[in-house]
Amino acid sequence: MAMALLTRLCPNPCSSSSSSSSSSRSVSRFPLSQKKMKFSRVCIAAACPNFLSFESVSRREVVLAGLLAGLAFPSAYIVDQAAAAEALETGSSMALQVDNINAYSYSYPLRPGKKSRNLSVESRKPERYSSAAPLSPDARQRIVSERLDLKNNIVVSVSVGPINSTFLKTNDSSTWDAKDVARSVLSDKSTARMTTGQRVAEINILDAKREEVDGNLYWHYEYLVQKSPTVTQRGYDVFRHSLAVTAEREGYLYSLNASTLDSSWQMMEPLFRETVASFHLNPPTDEYVPPYKDPWRFW
Repeated sequence: MAMALLTRLCPNPCSSSSSSSSSSRSVSRFPLSQKKMKFSRVCIAAACPNFLSFESVSRREVVLAGLLAGLAFPSAYIVDQAAAAEALETGSSMALQVDNINAYSYSYPLRPGKKSRNLSVESRKPERYSSAAPLSPDARQRIVSERLDLKNNIVVSVSVGPINSTFLKTNDSSTWDAKDVARSVLSDKSTARMTTGQRVAEINILDAKREEVDGNLYWHYEYLVQKSPTVTQRGYDVFRHSLAVTAEREGYLYSLNASTLDSSWQMMEPLFRETVASFHLNPPTDEYVPPYKDPWRFW
C-alpha cells in the first residue's frame, strides 16, 4: 500500500529536475497550512524528493503518504543499501553487520542467488533484549536482529537468551558439550507448545563442535528442522537446514543462525559457513545494553 501510494505521488523518483513554476502550482492546490505542508514534505523527502511536482494529489494522499513513508523506506534500509552497494563496488561478496547495542558483529552474503536481491533488507533492526521479539511462549529466546531474502527463503538472525539449566547444568562454560549448547538454544527457540523433550525431538542436530577465538568460546552446530510445505517446496518432507554459532556472555547465550530450505543447501552452505565463522562478540561500548538491564523496557 505504501509503495503504491508513493508511486502515485512520484512515479519517476529518479528524475532530478522539477520546474519551480510546477512546484508552486502544486503547492497551491493543497488546502494545507504551511506547517502541515512542511511536515508532509519532510516525511516523503527521503523517499521521493520531487513529489510536489505532481498536481493531481489529494490532501488525504499527502497526509497518508507522510505516515507511510517511514514504513516504505525505513532509514536503516536506505543506509544498509548504501553500505551493500559500496561493498559490491569493491568486489566483496560479504557485508559487515555491527550491533553496538548487543556488542557483536558478523558478515552476511550480499547476493545469495544469481537473481536474488542482497540480504541488506532488515526485517528486524538491532534492538535491546527487553524489547526484542520472543521466539517462544516463555519469551526466553528473543530475536535482536534479522535479515531476510524472501525469494530464496533465507533467514539470518541473531537471538539472545538465558542459559537453559536442563542441558547446561553448570555455569562453567569451559565444560559445556557443543551438542548440549545447541539443545539449550534450540529448545528455547521452538514456538510449539510442547514439552522440552518434544521440542528437542523435532530437531535433528547433524554436527556440533567448539572453537576458541581471541579467548572466547564459540559453539558451532548444524541441524535440520521439519517445517510446513511452501510454495516452492511441497509435501510433508520439507526441512530447513541451518548453521548456527553460540557464544556466552554474562549468563546469556548469543546465537547467530543462518537457515534456508534443504533443497537450497548446496548453494548456500559455503556462504553460511563464512557467515557463521565471522560471528564475534565485540568489546562493549557506551551503546551496549546487557540483556538483564531494565527488563520492563519495551522500546
